[in-house]
Amino acid sequence: MDFSDIFLVFAKLPEAYAPFSPFVDVLPIIPVVIFLLAFVWQASVSFR
Repeated sequence: MDFSDIFLVFAKLPEAYAPFSPFVDVLPIIPVVIFLLAFVWQASVSFR
């Protein structure tokens, strides 16, 4: 059992959560969107 096999064990969702896979793929983007939204917000109030 090499590193790639161990990675696949942790990278694959359990069968019960398989329908949520597309949602889980998008989740890491949410903090980035919030971070960028802070800049848009500050630009809208002229960086007070």
